[in-house]
Amino acid sequence: MKIAIASGKGGTGKTLVSTNLYNVIRQTGQKTRLIDCDAEEPNVCEFIRGKVEEETLTTTHIPVIDSRKCTFCGKCQEYCSYNAIIMLPAIKTIQVVEDLCHDCGACVYACQYDAITEKEKVTGSITQYEIDSNADLLESQTEIGIYSPVPIIGQTINMAEAEALTLLDSPPGTSCPFIATVERADYVVLVTEPTPFGLNDLKLSVETLRRLKKKFGVVINRFGLGKELIEDYLKREGIALLEHIPFDKRIARVYAKGELITEELPEYHDLFGKLYQNIMKQVQA
Repeated sequence: MKIAIASGKGGTGKTLVSTNLYNVIRQTGQKTRLIDCDAEEPNVCEFIRGKVEEETLTTTHIPVIDSRKCTFCGKCQEYCSYNAIIMLPAIKTIQVVEDLCHDCGACVYACQYDAITEKEKVTGSITQYEIDSNADLLESQTEIGIYSPVPIIGQTINMAEAEALTLLDSPPGTSCPFIATVERADYVVLVTEPTPFGLNDLKLSVETLRRLKKKFGVVINRFGLGKELIEDYLKREGIALLEHIPFDKRIARVYAKGELITEELPEYHDLFGKLYQNIMKQVQA
């Protein structure tokens, strides 16, 4: 089973929830895996530390066009849905814009003159860490300048073991990286905060998940910070409230040191244990 921990905006406490939930679950002895899907800015390893087991480079295929074989028929440019091929027949010039290429292979298929070959381009890496005998961690990370983390997110999630409970620490927002993560999940935990910005972005996340027909519930972080706008919204919409995490300065102190509140503050170990139970009730409902 895969559970995604996501948020409509950055800074709501998504990584706080995913790392501490992972810590509590793995201590039960259940086979557990945490995947950091925020490939553009992974930070789970700041809180969960382990031994590097394996590192895999991720690559994409970029077309290489031989202008000596090219007849400038325009088929490759016509087949490219991403405008990644520039062709100027009058001056016998054809060029690939690598940053726009999506590795779909359409241009290779279209070319009837064997003028197009492919080269590999490194797009990022996937690092596997051993935490203990029943738990590990996967971190996806893109190279600088890569236009989209979506392919590496998909490759990393594909490495999830069927028998393990897998937690997916999603990228923030509701754009393509978010969708690439939550669409693979069996259940989604949305983390929000009781502010107008938190409510606005929660609504965007809810609308997206409903369109994807995903089961989800909400965790309110920094509960007590402001007016309880979130609870009123959840009641109106019939959305499950999974847990409150109080506005507690001790959490900020522990988090700033790169430590887990479920280790440093015992009462939060119990809170995240209840959160896990509430999630499983929703999953099985």
